[in-house]
Amino acid sequence: MEKRRAKPDVRERFGTAVKFRREELKLTQEDLAEKAGIHRTYLSDIERGTRNLSLINIEKLAAALTMPMSELFKLVEKQS
Repeated sequence: MEKRRAKPDVRERFGTAVKFRREELKLTQEDLAEKAGIHRTYLSDIERGTRNLSLINIEKLAAALTMPMSELFKLVEKQS
């Protein structure tokens, strides 16, 4: 039988969506972290899917990525 690959964890999918949008805006991690008011290493952890973010930080990231939170989550859903 063929093994199915497990669906990536929501933290990984969120991180991929953030990275995709950041690169689309041609921002470095440092640029985005500064805009969002978070530390660059924290952003790196988010993009790697190792952080479980609070709603406050999700809101900050969405604003820094110039998109509503709902649109950011639509990107997350596309990663499924």
